[in-house]
Amino acid sequence: MTLRSPIKHCRECGTAVVYRIPDDGDTKPRAVCPACHTIHYENPLNVVGTVPVWRDQVLLCRRAIEPRRGKWTLPAGFMELNETTAQGAERETDEEAGAQIQMGPLFSLLNVRHVGQVHFFYLAKLLSDEFNPGYETLEARLFGEDDIPWDEIAFRTVKTTLERFFADRRTGQFGLHCVDID
Repeated sequence: MTLRSPIKHCRECGTAVVYRIPDDGDTKPRAVCPACHTIHYENPLNVVGTVPVWRDQVLLCRRAIEPRRGKWTLPAGFMELNETTAQGAERETDEEAGAQIQMGPLFSLLNVRHVGQVHFFYLAKLLSDEFNPGYETLEARLFGEDDIPWDEIAFRTVKTTLERFFADRRTGQFGLHCVDID
């Protein structure tokens, strides 16, 4: 099941597309324009964000928008064209939390096939405990592990990332976590 609508018209000439296996050796049905023969590929969307840390606390944002308005999440959002995953994660942290950070390494990569997304979360060190949330955020707050509102986390990718973060912190070694979310 995918949440995105299928391609209906050619982006090159506007003709209604047909879904078929292209004649170029491809093996999957694609949106193919019968007029100009352009093949339109549908690829996953990248979601990028951070795990911002201040001392022994993590920054979470309470969502002001759907989906899952009012629930808590790490600062994250869709990657834009002409930016790296790290640049997008840093931008999203600024936009959603108004937080100043020092970027760290990639921490989690989560494949969310049923919605056609890949989520990337980077570790980040907060440079201040003052935040200026943007319009997508009702509130930005720091939480210790025992205070995390686990039942109010917006997305499984965020909950999984937080669980892995606190487990790694207990061992003192942070690794890269690759997880498939079904």
